[in-house]
Amino acid sequence: MYMFLVAADMENHTIVTLKKGEGRTIKAGGAWIFDNEIDTITGKFTNGDIVVVHDFDGYPMGRGFINQNSKIRIRMMTRKADQLIDDDFLRMRVQNAWDYRKQVMAGGNDSVFLQGAASKGEAGSMPGIAGIGTTGRPDLNCCRVIFGEADFLPGITVDKYADVLVVECLALGMEQFKEKIVDFLKEVLAADGIKIRGVYERSDANERKKEGLPKVKGFIGEEFDTNVEIIENGVRYMVDVVNGQKTGFFLDQKYNRLAMQRICKDKKVLDCFTHMGTFALNAGIAGAKEVTGLDISEFAVKQATENAMRNNLSDTVKFRCANVLDELPHLAADGEKYDVVILDPPAFTKSREATKNAIKGYREINMKGLRLVKDGGYLATCSCSHFMTQELLARTVKEAAKAVHKRLRQVEFRTQGPDHPILWANTANVPESYYLKFFIFQVVEER
Repeated sequence: MYMFLVAADMENHTIVTLKKGEGRTIKAGGAWIFDNEIDTITGKFTNGDIVVVHDFDGYPMGRGFINQNSKIRIRMMTRKADQLIDDDFLRMRVQNAWDYRKQVMAGGNDSVFLQGAASKGEAGSMPGIAGIGTTGRPDLNCCRVIFGEADFLPGITVDKYADVLVVECLALGMEQFKEKIVDFLKEVLAADGIKIRGVYERSDANERKKEGLPKVKGFIGEEFDTNVEIIENGVRYMVDVVNGQKTGFFLDQKYNRLAMQRICKDKKVLDCFTHMGTFALNAGIAGAKEVTGLDISEFAVKQATENAMRNNLSDTVKFRCANVLDELPHLAADGEKYDVVILDPPAFTKSREATKNAIKGYREINMKGLRLVKDGGYLATCSCSHFMTQELLARTVKEAAKAVHKRLRQVEFRTQGPDHPILWANTANVPESYYLKFFIFQVVEER
């Protein structure tokens, strides 16, 4: 049984009162209070302590942890001003997060057969096309199990890769709870028969500097082999949780990659910014006749190539190191055309101020990609920036299509997977949890 120790000044004495007319974000469903929204602070506290928040008229708004080093001055933990942030509270939050994943991540992998499975004595050698929620068995081999504010545990993310957990903590106030949350999560998973063999921390993002925190990277608990094989949509990957981007892998595109399987059978496919080969390998396992993946990172291309071998796809799925922005015009000049072009670029903007330049970047990459799509082919294009809204991305792609004389028919619009839930605030989505926008278009020539 864990003992929860709370400093006296964390427990009840500090009251933060908002200015009149402020607190719009938390009143609309969000989790953040900014420095310029606060009128007074009554009581003593240490950065990271839990404080009570009142509206300008004294109405209790809830409790959250405070940090005067950050422009996000308070991150709310609960809307109940009398709620203790103790072991029972944290265990409840963790259990709720896991129960949610068990419900919404059901059946995504179940109808996919691995290529080459027949040679191992398993049923089926050709890949099936998986549907989401096709059976009751949860698709939880790899997923995000805690997603910060959207799971009402602000500032902490936990990803599950098979039997390994990777933790990212970006808020000072969550540091005190981090290891408890991990322990409670291991208990919750064990109750469902899932044994975790190791936990690794990847709190090495620059955002920690804004909280007055150093970057942290290392084991929580005993050391273990940090190369982890996962299965997503029937594709096997080796994830390096120490050296991979973010926590080791981009889990948010799971069902977007699955959606592309329906389109890629018997097609010639170009996957740009392929990283570990994720979209390319989904195309390959769906039966694409030829797939090329491009990435500027030699390390990523090496990983992608090894993943192709791991899935017996080396004959049809090839990767090479190239700067995508430079390579696409060369391919167009050589007369190359593709049935499917996939654009999954890194975020071109991480601030509102840089959005204007980012629009130019998204317009340019989409123009270059569209020129390579055959008449009647398909373009998948996305943005992972908070500040590139759905409407802004749609307008930018529309401008790109007009510039290269292409017409677009929208097949579908998608966002991040349900293990990355989007917390809504009134009529707008809270920006800290809504970031991935993903369009699939059919591309036709103007006639």
